[in-house]
Amino acid sequence: MLYLIGSIVLTSYLTLCFKFIQKHHIPAFQAILFNYWTCVITGSFVNGGLPINSATFYEPSFKYALLMGFMFISIFNIVGFTAQKIGVAVASVGNKLSLVIPFIFSVYLYHDQINLFKIMGIVIALLAVVLTCWPATVSTTEPAPHRIPLSLLVLVPAVLFFSSGLLDTLIKFVEHRFLNETNHNAFLITSFAVAGTIGTLLLFLLLLMGKQKFSFKAVIAGICIGVPNYFSIWCLLKVLKANEGNSSAVIPINNMGIVLFSSIMAMLIFKEKLSTLNWTGILLSICAIALIAYA
Repeated sequence: MLYLIGSIVLTSYLTLCFKFIQKHHIPAFQAILFNYWTCVITGSFVNGGLPINSATFYEPSFKYALLMGFMFISIFNIVGFTAQKIGVAVASVGNKLSLVIPFIFSVYLYHDQINLFKIMGIVIALLAVVLTCWPATVSTTEPAPHRIPLSLLVLVPAVLFFSSGLLDTLIKFVEHRFLNETNHNAFLITSFAVAGTIGTLLLFLLLLMGKQKFSFKAVIAGICIGVPNYFSIWCLLKVLKANEGNSSAVIPINNMGIVLFSSIMAMLIFKEKLSTLNWTGILLSICAIALIAYA
């Protein structure tokens, strides 16, 4: 339970950080990049040393670390854009709407037990996330460059749905197939290093093209994001390992908890307004968590 709470709180913190970054005019991409190198350093301390060496490239899990690293930095940038341009609640819910994908894969691949209550919980959870992220209004008074097109409100959650769902499924697959207590830190560090390398190459390109200027504040922000980011994934892997055979419940509960916590904190800290539909979604998400958890 402690690891599950840790995953929920730390992941919610990451989404909320993007509003802080926006408020202080810190380049989100650079903050995300330095966050991943912070994850590598943090993981190396936890691991007792940097586990990446020539043998790493021959590990059966290395190709999945490459894929996961690419997905990490891609999805994180999409979440950051959504949180800043549309809202924290939309970013969190659009991201976690994907809970149905790992649920289906867990039942199909790992033969997790399901029953009517768990299925009802998933259906209610899907309805809950849609209601929670439903925008109260789309601004028509802002100048055109700052107005969010309706097509973007539809496209971004769709992209987050598929990419986040596949990432959660990949994390579960790798945990089930390759990871144990002795190598899960090494795998995480490798994945974060891949994300950091991709981001560094892109940043150099942007700097050379004059598209961005280096920001020292982004380094500080990256450190503040990176430490909890590492432990959010670390906690999730711990929860999955402790609940093998029941990941079809763990991942939806984790995702719905993130939706609840981040939406409420966004309202309290950043004064994001929640409509009646949003509150209905939050209440339904509590019901969904109860059904899935105790089914």
